[in-house]
Amino acid sequence: MNVSETEYQNMKENIVKDLISRLIDERGYNMQKAFDAVYNSRVFEKLSNPKTGLFFQSSGYVYSYLSEELFEGA
Repeated sequence: MNVSETEYQNMKENIVKDLISRLIDERGYNMQKAFDAVYNSRVFEKLSNPKTGLFFQSSGYVYSYLSEELFEGA
């Protein structure tokens, strides 16, 4: 499925927003810590590469990978 650059950016931004919100709500992170955790993660690297297709997944699915990376040391 082909998506435009604008659609891809919107999908990616929505997932990032959800990831940050979940870190704040579920893990008690402050805004800066949540932003840093997401934007410095390997998950964000993969999300930033449209060829991975990760942006097509739900934010919950992506959050499971972020949680694994941040909290399980994967």
